[in-house]
Amino acid sequence: INMSKEIQNTTPRHVAIIMDGNGRWAKERRFPRLAGHRAGANAVERTIKAAKQAGVEFLTLYAFSTENWSRPQDEIDGLFKLLEQTLDRYAKDAAKHGVKLLISGSREKLPPAVLEKINKAITSTAQNTALTLNLALNYGARQEITQAVNTLLKQGKTAVSMEDISAALYQPALPDPELIIRTSGEERLSNFLLWQAAYSEFYFTPVLWPDFDENEFNKALTEYSHRTRRFGGI
Repeated sequence: INMSKEIQNTTPRHVAIIMDGNGRWAKERRFPRLAGHRAGANAVERTIKAAKQAGVEFLTLYAFSTENWSRPQDEIDGLFKLLEQTLDRYAKDAAKHGVKLLISGSREKLPPAVLEKINKAITSTAQNTALTLNLALNYGARQEITQAVNTLLKQGKTAVSMEDISAALYQPALPDPELIIRTSGEERLSNFLLWQAAYSEFYFTPVLWPDFDENEFNKALTEYSHRTRRFGGI
């Protein structure tokens, strides 16, 4: 009898991506940084399509971190304008895309126009089943864990379990990501899904996010399929 706890992977249910390299992509081409973000938005569309085709159920994209507020205001404004355009498109063509939209992150500081479009897109896509897209927006993992603990304290908890914390996170219904991808050659989490990534596999690629495509996504899935997850066992 094989008593091994090893689990051979096929397709991950949940893939999370740190989309890095828009600015460097633009700089290499002597374009303004916002041109890199526009190209990055095209990469998002390609990746959503590739995830659906591969049978991935949940896709989390690190769209805007709590640290990104320190960027130049014109870049922040441009990013949110791009986001509004994307949300409009998904709200309008919800049935065609088949993508259910969720948001992870604090809604504080988000522009009212963005919040309105977020709410509209979440409502209009709520019945879609092809893929659940979770946008990490104004997101920070330490902040997420802190707010979860504060929520539990407000509930009168004097001791908390791991299950309590998991249930108080931004999107408790989502399974933990089996695979986390980071583009542009950087190899760190940058305050992304620290709680949920406890047993995630990591895939790092030097490809800048605007150049990320179906082929690169499938490379990551292939690499994942060759790994064996032991979850602390031997």
